[in-house]
Amino acid sequence: MRLALLFGSLTLAFLLAVWTTQVPKPRPADAPAAAFSAARAMTDIEQIARAPHPVGSAEHARVRAYLSARMTQLGLSPEEQSGPLSPGAIQRLKKAGGDPDAANNQAINLIGVLPGKDRSQPAVMLMAHYDTVVGSPGAADDSTGVGAVLEAVRAVQARGPIERDLVVLLTDAEELGLDGARIFFGGHPLRDRIGAVVNLEARGGGGRAAMFETGREAGPTVDLFRRAAARADGGTTATSLAVFMYEQMPNGTDFTIPKERGVGGLNFAFIGRPAQYHSADATPANLDQGALQHLGSQALEAADALLRAPALPAKGPNTVYADVFGRWMLSHSTAMGWGLLGLTALLGGFAAWRARRAVGLTATQVGRGLLDGLWFLSAGLVLAQAVRLLAGPMSSRAASSETYYVLLHRLPWMEAGAVLTILALALLFLTGARRARPRVIAGTVAVLTLLTLLIGGFSPVMLGAGVIAVALSLWPVKAATTTWGGWLGLIALVFLLGCAVQGAAPEAALLFVWPALLAAVAAALAALISPDLTRSTSLIPAAVAGVLGGAWLMGLGHFVFLGVGMDLPGALALIGLLALLFLRPLSPPVSAIRPFLIGAAACLILACGLSLAARFAEPAPTPAEARS
Repeated sequence: MRLALLFGSLTLAFLLAVWTTQVPKPRPADAPAAAFSAARAMTDIEQIARAPHPVGSAEHARVRAYLSARMTQLGLSPEEQSGPLSPGAIQRLKKAGGDPDAANNQAINLIGVLPGKDRSQPAVMLMAHYDTVVGSPGAADDSTGVGAVLEAVRAVQARGPIERDLVVLLTDAEELGLDGARIFFGGHPLRDRIGAVVNLEARGGGGRAAMFETGREAGPTVDLFRRAAARADGGTTATSLAVFMYEQMPNGTDFTIPKERGVGGLNFAFIGRPAQYHSADATPANLDQGALQHLGSQALEAADALLRAPALPAKGPNTVYADVFGRWMLSHSTAMGWGLLGLTALLGGFAAWRARRAVGLTATQVGRGLLDGLWFLSAGLVLAQAVRLLAGPMSSRAASSETYYVLLHRLPWMEAGAVLTILALALLFLTGARRARPRVIAGTVAVLTLLTLLIGGFSPVMLGAGVIAVALSLWPVKAATTTWGGWLGLIALVFLLGCAVQGAAPEAALLFVWPALLAAVAAALAALISPDLTRSTSLIPAAVAGVLGGAWLMGLGHFVFLGVGMDLPGALALIGLLALLFLRPLSPPVSAIRPFLIGAAACLILACGLSLAARFAEPAPTPAEARS
């Protein structure tokens, strides 16, 4: 029964996760006038992305003229705003093979206004950039954003008069350092009237579009978006964790400029099909039209809600939020995180009390389970990093542009390798077999840690993880971890991590708080049904939690890996630890350990093979920015 529940919950969780990562079906050209239609937007994208159009090129001038005509058709009365390119932008364009002199060393923005009923109110801006890098048609980055803006304006008009002005800003020279946005917000007369910005971007060629960045103190804005997103095709992908993570990264988009001025708003992008990023293959024919539908539909609903609201959302306390299976958004105040942690402690304490009375659970057993979880996390960081290195060198875009784009092509291979690596470690963890050969495990982890530090570069995090994993591998334990001890120990570990993150960065704490609470609910129900866990029905709550929580974590893990997996593949070790909150009580019986070990070895061998195969499958991509 345990094995059936284990593999059944894993299978259902995987299928549900796959469903949650699908894009909506693109709407045809005859879709209702008030709806966003990917087919209608593609008409513009096919014209815009016929060829690369970097600043200073003849195609750049053609695209600008085309967009000016389209904005005129939409009644936006477009104007051009010129401004000087920054020295860094000029140098970047020259290095890539462009000609800034042909553009008179200037960027040219296109600006249009759709008047609202009350023109004294702060305006809403729809923004995207129309320039590309040298050598890439930019069908996704950012012709998709531009085409979606034009289609959204048409749909807004079809819905009737709006309360406040809609300003459309198609920026230039975003690819050279956000120069167009700086020019507008540095001196255009409309800049001080902008009350909210909806920006559209892309990094890749498809996948679900995420709302990944907001202005600061954006709680009320997120609340408005939560209601609007329910009307978007395919729902939304959004989490305060993504906003927190993006804040820590050096990346920037046009939205960075108004955000630094204190303007609120929402930033959308899709990052799937990473091989198309800044690539010659980023053509309209290769664009994922479902991604366009998802991006444009969310942008339309967000902008429309802002345009028709009695007043734009004021600044207010940040909230904690995340989509659930891409269809609903749950949100709560940052302070409520402490309440959820308190509820987790109560439910976990109840389960421990019942287990203590039934099977003599001790604090030592729970502590042993906590240390097991810490071993899994630290060993997973090391192992995932080691397997990742088989796919190529560690690199950031700033350090090596060419290597960065090569690795983007290999990212799907890396993800498959990382997933199989963590799965192999999870199978080893569930069997408890690592305790049979502590010196072998410790030696293996030590060697892998040394290799990752020598090949991948020194990292105090990796060094610390390796030291912890080796120490815990050698930790003398006389008895096997009990089921209750292992389960409640994991919940306790994640609870403590949740408390730490709740105190330091409450917007990100949901990653720990929500799974810990779900696991504690399952543990409390299991303790009520059968505190000794001998009845099969007592494992059903864990299995159900495994399906729901596992699917949510898998979907989240996919987007996390697309965002940071190239440099931090060990992020999936944390996702794996959280999934084990639900799977730990479904650990196999002793009689089934051997097949699990064989499965773990097979997964690890396949993970290494896939990661290494990436070097041969994607040996020499031709991204435009890599040419110099």
